[in-house]
Amino acid sequence: MLEEIRIRGLGVIDDAQLELGPGLTVVTGETGAGKTMVLTGLNLLMGGRADGGAVRTGTSRALVEGRVTIDAGGVVAERATEAGADLEPAAATGKGKDKKERVELLLSRTVMAEGRSRAHVGGHSAPVSLLGELADGLVAVHGQSDQQRLLRTSRQLAALDRYAGAAVAEPLAEYTTRYARLRAVESELAEVTSKARERAQEADLLRLGLGEVEDVDPQPGEDGVLRGEEGRLAHSDALRTAAVTAHQGLSGDETMPDAPDVLGLLAQARQALDPERDHDPDLAALADRLAEAAYLVGDVAADLASYGAGIDTDPERLAQVQERRAALTALTRKYGETIDDVLAWAEAGSRRLLELDGDDDRVAALADERESLTAELNDLATTITKARTEAAARFADDVSVELTALAMPHARIVVEVRPRDGFGPTGVDDVEILFTAHNGAQPRPLDKGASGGELSRLMLAIEVVFAGADPVPTFVFDEVDAGVGGKAAVEVGRRLAMLAKHAQVLVVTHLPQVAAFADHHLKVVKSDDGRVTSSGVETLDDTGRVGELSRMLAGLEGSASARAHAEELLETAASSKRSG
Repeated sequence: MLEEIRIRGLGVIDDAQLELGPGLTVVTGETGAGKTMVLTGLNLLMGGRADGGAVRTGTSRALVEGRVTIDAGGVVAERATEAGADLEPAAATGKGKDKKERVELLLSRTVMAEGRSRAHVGGHSAPVSLLGELADGLVAVHGQSDQQRLLRTSRQLAALDRYAGAAVAEPLAEYTTRYARLRAVESELAEVTSKARERAQEADLLRLGLGEVEDVDPQPGEDGVLRGEEGRLAHSDALRTAAVTAHQGLSGDETMPDAPDVLGLLAQARQALDPERDHDPDLAALADRLAEAAYLVGDVAADLASYGAGIDTDPERLAQVQERRAALTALTRKYGETIDDVLAWAEAGSRRLLELDGDDDRVAALADERESLTAELNDLATTITKARTEAAARFADDVSVELTALAMPHARIVVEVRPRDGFGPTGVDDVEILFTAHNGAQPRPLDKGASGGELSRLMLAIEVVFAGADPVPTFVFDEVDAGVGGKAAVEVGRRLAMLAKHAQVLVVTHLPQVAAFADHHLKVVKSDDGRVTSSGVETLDDTGRVGELSRMLAGLEGSASARAHAEELLETAASSKRSG
């Protein structure tokens, strides 16, 4: 619910604050006082198009701020939270199990004189489009331009479905799920069949590649192992010579017994230290370290002898290793940097080949599923069409009754439910609301059969019929009373009051008969200092309401007869609201 709207620097409005509340709120004022700017401000707050020309002359920007209360667990709160908005706790509504937690959301829109605009949601900067998203769950505006939404057949279909309630909503929910699946199945089936040649070519290439890998039969890490073996085989003579030479340097050469060697020199050093080691612990430690060195050199010499003896020159094995490495290299050039990468490609390729080879089975399964879904959708669509047709007749009758009460006794609407070719996201029906203002006239589409004033009253009649079922908590009407007066105007006011029992209603009006039904009466006042005109908003008490209704009736607030008539209107409206 809209709790408060603050408007600054917009058109003739210098600074105005509208304190709103539940029920019916009317906005009145003299011609040119700025009533239209109130709706312009609300439109900006709901994400409407910004116009720098609407900024008050002499100011650089216009600002519109709004405070709304919403259900803490509702769609609007969820979307605002996703956008980073801060929500403040508000008083809960309802009692017992029906009690709902409420939160406050602050919205604002700034429009610069050059036309740029900025939006804030919950104290944080936000795209203007977010205001429009939130507005869909907050406010339904019905003015001469906003009524164009009802002229679209898609809106008319949605309106009828909302009126039909569970009779359409339940099968439509199942239909929507199956329709989405049917689209997915048809898309996949079309892809599989249309790309059969490409998929066959892909399968052939995979078979060729997997055959090459299978023929070579590489093993994990084999390329690294063979690389090392090839290095040893290719340099076997040099490796053996190096090992023998090193061994001779450590342990001596049998052909040259007098040549010095490391082990012999270490032995001489130990012989020099051992006799004296008992005289000094430090020398004993050095002697021990020398003994360890001798043991280590002896081990290395033995290992070198074993290594040298184990190296053989094997040209045949070298050729085998080089041939094997060439085969592995041919695979890594095509399928991966290493043999492990080649094996990973082969595993993934095998899975993909199984998928491609299963296309025929997949096509058959998809075709069967499509046939099953089509049958289910036909049954659901038949149920939906029947429910819509029944609801269309009731809807037309109910709205026609309301139109009679709104000074359109000969007006009626016809809701046509026509079949369309093929399944659509909402079924197999097209819905169109036709209108006729006179007996005997052929019903015509709303944009051809209803004038602006008639369309306003038609919207009011529809919303009254919808009362209690519409999820939007606030309705705004502009010029809903265009072209009516007298008793018809009283009926317009009575219908607005009926709608206000189920939702918050804000009405801009120039008719006292409508204003008399208000729960809250706001007056846009104008002052003129000779230079600029500025407007503000006053909340009228009972005395103020009598004066304003007198002005609206006779143009003279002080007229005794007008005041008497105003008091009579207020009492009649109050009595009607009590009895209703």
